[in-house]
Amino acid sequence: MDALDLARWQFGITTVYHFVFVPLTIGLSLLVAIMNTRAVFAKDPVRKDAWTRMTKFFGSMLIVNFGIGIATGIVQEFQFGMNWSEYARFVGDVFGAPLALEGLAAFFLESVFLGLWIFGWGKLPEKIHLLTIWAVALGTTLSAYFIIAANSFMQHPVGAALNPETGRAELDPSQGSILAVLSNVTALAAFPHVVSGAWLVAGAFLTGVASWHMVRHHQRARTLGLDTEEGQEQHLAARDLYRPTVRFGVIAMCISAVVLVISGDAQAKLMFEQQPMKMASAEAHCVTDSEVPFSILTVGGPDAFSTDCDGVTHLIEVPYVTSILATNDPHATLQGVDDLNAQYKEQFGETATDIHGNEVAVDYRPNLFVTYWSFRLMMGLAAFSGVVALWALWVTRKGRTSGSRAFAWFTVLAIPMPFLANSAGWVFTEIGRQPWVVHPNPLDPTVRLMTMQGVSSHPGWMVLTSLVAFTLVYGVLAVLWFQMMRKAALRGVPLAKRDPETGEPDTPTLSFDY
Repeated sequence: MDALDLARWQFGITTVYHFVFVPLTIGLSLLVAIMNTRAVFAKDPVRKDAWTRMTKFFGSMLIVNFGIGIATGIVQEFQFGMNWSEYARFVGDVFGAPLALEGLAAFFLESVFLGLWIFGWGKLPEKIHLLTIWAVALGTTLSAYFIIAANSFMQHPVGAALNPETGRAELDPSQGSILAVLSNVTALAAFPHVVSGAWLVAGAFLTGVASWHMVRHHQRARTLGLDTEEGQEQHLAARDLYRPTVRFGVIAMCISAVVLVISGDAQAKLMFEQQPMKMASAEAHCVTDSEVPFSILTVGGPDAFSTDCDGVTHLIEVPYVTSILATNDPHATLQGVDDLNAQYKEQFGETATDIHGNEVAVDYRPNLFVTYWSFRLMMGLAAFSGVVALWALWVTRKGRTSGSRAFAWFTVLAIPMPFLANSAGWVFTEIGRQPWVVHPNPLDPTVRLMTMQGVSSHPGWMVLTSLVAFTLVYGVLAVLWFQMMRKAALRGVPLAKRDPETGEPDTPTLSFDY
């Protein structure tokens, strides 16, 4: 592979890896803030103690995830200068602004107040201390918005103009400048979709971990006997500690599902306008046609999904759905991949100049196999969480707890599904944009850059060296992160020990083992 392919692999690997931690941090910070709020304002001392314990339990895992996310996130920005220096030169004046805001405003907000939340237990007034975790949740959400605003410029550039003297995209007051970048309609559509995806990740995480412990304590209570003191302790832990958390996680999943569906529909319609090639590729819709169905299963030869549409066969289809997704009109006509490719060749040229000054033939079609299946994996893996939510609601109905091992294992195995759905969504977003690193705005296509024009002129061996190094280091970090999270999750919440004189429960400390 040449330097371009290696640089793309490196950025893809490090980005997908980093995004394992991002949605859990965004979602978990909000859910921990809500749990902390319920603890502070609870009137019943039993519920107050339960929510305080759950806040610290999941807060310890939030700390671990946040730390690993910082370490892996820093690498992302350095890669723009290392492997994508031509891209950085072209859009640095625009792209750097939201990244700077993310670092100077949002990141410092979340990191400073997370420190105050960790070390402020018992030292700050209770309600002031509560505000610190809400500041963390706000900071993580703001971070997400600034990053999405930067990425949205790559999808749909606004607020900038091409300087013919420097050959660079620069913020232009006549185009709206930084305000246009931050209010990009693409960012406004993507933001609720990404954030609700993070809520789904955190909700599934809460549900899975809490369900495991609820089942474990339920079984112990039945083994020891509900007529014994130890059995009652186990029963109360299942009922008062973990069952409310299971249902809270399910509520978060249900809310996120509603927002995901609504925002996803709006985003799909916008993509059909801004990047019709991406959406045509997502359906493997090759020839312009009306009343376009949505295919559940499509097959083809070895070249059918990578280079062209020849041999693509839709085996299972749902009539009209793709036309409805695009325009709300079941009879709408949608352009196909091959027709769009011919249109773009006429508009932008059949060749382009790479960083070495060579004229290279251009194909404007992305990898159909990856685009098609990542789109379906995103939806299918996210929908898997709906099964978990329904089962959890059933087994915890009317104050019940469950001792089903099948339920416990199913909820644990379901934890990674929203993570994978989020990653598949980003793979679809980025692969579907190819061959552009800055996709031309249909209304003003002057600001545009192809991926092959944005890479640094490094020799392939140099990029390969950093790719291997990052992959190995990230592999070690993945093992450490998994062990720490697993250890914290399996430890569970210590059962309350009451003072024999006052009857007040003890308060666990916020800590994690490493």
